[in-house]
Amino acid sequence: MKICGIIVEYNPFHNGHYHHIQRAREISQCDVLVAVMSGNFVQRGEPAIIDKWQRAKKAVEYGVDCVIELPYIYATQSASHFAKGAIDCLKLAQIDSLVFGSESNNLEELQEMADSCIHVDHLKESLHAGHSFPKSYGLLAKEMEPNDILGVAYLKELNNTAIKPYTIQRTVHYHDQMIHQQIASASAIRKAFFNHTNIQDTTPMTQELENSVCVQLKDFYPYLRTILLTSNPKELSNIFLFNEGIENHLINQAMHCATFEEFLNKSTTRRYTTSRIQRSCIQLLNRVTKDEVKNLPPLDTLRILAFNETGRNYLKFLSEKEIKVASKFAQIPEAYRKLEFRTTLLYTSQMDETKRDELIKKEIGGPQYIKSTTPQ
Repeated sequence: MKICGIIVEYNPFHNGHYHHIQRAREISQCDVLVAVMSGNFVQRGEPAIIDKWQRAKKAVEYGVDCVIELPYIYATQSASHFAKGAIDCLKLAQIDSLVFGSESNNLEELQEMADSCIHVDHLKESLHAGHSFPKSYGLLAKEMEPNDILGVAYLKELNNTAIKPYTIQRTVHYHDQMIHQQIASASAIRKAFFNHTNIQDTTPMTQELENSVCVQLKDFYPYLRTILLTSNPKELSNIFLFNEGIENHLINQAMHCATFEEFLNKSTTRRYTTSRIQRSCIQLLNRVTKDEVKNLPPLDTLRILAFNETGRNYLKFLSEKEIKVASKFAQIPEAYRKLEFRTTLLYTSQMDETKRDELIKKEIGGPQYIKSTTPQ
């Protein structure tokens, strides 16, 4: 059984993701395509625009055989930690190959960077500081793009494994905010959706988005501001990702900023990037402490969000290999289970009681079986 892995967020699922699925199958010639997907919060430190269950369902409808949830604590961290969690999941998933999008589409140069001693989370700072890297690495002539940085992080985690990596050309810029064609970035689609612009040609999730409560980080600002202004700085310093005195910086901005947009703009500095601010705020909102993360056990269980008939047979294969698979919420290791439930409570706090109850029931339920269909 040839198993190919992909690492995704689907925030939301769009035409470019469908292209990725098709190319991954074509390149790897796999029997099973497995996706590791962020849950209700994503790597930029934001709530996903639409819940993980609908995103996982759409992924299976469009060609993924099994969707595995990337645990919250990895999904909301910087590139190196995000990559470690995702690749650890895919190692457990017994993949033979990994296919990821890349702006450069130059695997040889990305691998050379991965083989060097650089720390991927500090790559941009190192480049700006003039540190030397392999001369053959042509990407250093310009600023490295987000998917190439993630690619280097993936490749570092794949070193000393038999998993074969492949790249595919990313067709649009990760941060591109404009919709120019049918394949647009997730950022552009989110921006267009919240601006009430037509997105129907760019994503098969248009109807789901229109019928859902779409959560934004700014929705939580009254709560976030209250926590910052009523908490002792020493208490805040125990929150995960609160380092280098960031708690004092955030308290100061919360004191003077009436809107989240102003708060984020004034909090972002040369020292603190926007993504770092957002990821830190997400940990505070979810009350995740440094000790809690330090005491998390190594990943040894896969949580399945959705699967089709091929995925069902694949899960039997994993069972025969004695890989731990959580088909019930109670089978998730307790420390991770508590985190997932707590983050679901925050995510659903902006919804009406009916939708909130629906998502909480899904959280403590089992995975979705999705009958395979051919996308139109």
